[in-house]
Amino acid sequence: MSKTLRRTTGGAGVAVGALALSGLLAFAWGSLIERRLFTLRRVDVPVLPHGAEPLTILHLSDLHMAPWQADKQQWVRELAELKPDLIVDTGDNLGHKDGISGIELAFANFGGVPGAYVNGSNDYYGPVKKNWLRYFFGPSSRAAGRPKRRARDLDTARLERFFTDSLGWQNLNNAVGGVTIKGTRLDFFGVDDPHIGVDRLDLLTGLIDAQREDEDFEDEDTVEAQRTTRDVVTIGVAHAPYQRVLNSFVTHGADLILAGHTHGGQVCVPGYGALVTNCDIPRAQVKGLSIWRHAWRAAHLHVSAGLGTSIYAPVRFACRPEATLLTLVPKP
Repeated sequence: MSKTLRRTTGGAGVAVGALALSGLLAFAWGSLIERRLFTLRRVDVPVLPHGAEPLTILHLSDLHMAPWQADKQQWVRELAELKPDLIVDTGDNLGHKDGISGIELAFANFGGVPGAYVNGSNDYYGPVKKNWLRYFFGPSSRAAGRPKRRARDLDTARLERFFTDSLGWQNLNNAVGGVTIKGTRLDFFGVDDPHIGVDRLDLLTGLIDAQREDEDFEDEDTVEAQRTTRDVVTIGVAHAPYQRVLNSFVTHGADLILAGHTHGGQVCVPGYGALVTNCDIPRAQVKGLSIWRHAWRAAHLHVSAGLGTSIYAPVRFACRPEATLLTLVPKP
């Protein structure tokens, strides 16, 4: 072997070794450290009518809770100290067949705080081992109804009883709701998880029309009063931010859309961002606050990167687990 060839081969070996070591260190950081660096983000959203008092929404998503995750449970419990005006949970709370006990512990301090929620697929189906390279070829679950190779083994009924009966939160799975906070009326509409095809966008128009008619005529004594347009902030809620859902929400007049599901990409490249989104939302809008435009209309869109991961993929890189405190402020 010539000296030149030996130098080339030796240099390639060093490069491969360095690359392998870098990958190992990155995995160690993501699996042992970063996935536990729970972060609270704060964002202002200008959607309130002029003169309205600011109000706060704590946006939680994708906890994927397992019963042994005591550090995550304690961190979420302490979020109650923020005293948010409203909590919105965008699903995938469960990550284990016994995860509901961890959710009940984590959310125990939120009693008395108004809230609303939708489910994600992992609130119905337990996690399974899978080839994670499949995410580079499209969303992990495209078939309507249920994901492949998943048993319906999670206690969804207990989760919903806890949210609805114990905490008093509104169930927005293919439903509408609303609340008045600090003098501002917030109207909600939401869908069950689009990722597994159980959203019913076809029902929204009728539900929203009925809600608005009830509000227009409630406690109004005159025709003139009935025709008065009141300041209402409309919030659309879904687990997975598929474009068809976002477009429908904008068409139905959403001022703000809240979603989760993407994990912010979960494994990102510094300076480049998310490699995958697990749905058809553009990579640039995989997490955080942005504007979603459709058919000459627009809404503020906030996608949470979430607080957890599947127990079979316990790693985050350049994408810390997060909750977000959104402060709604008057429009400019």
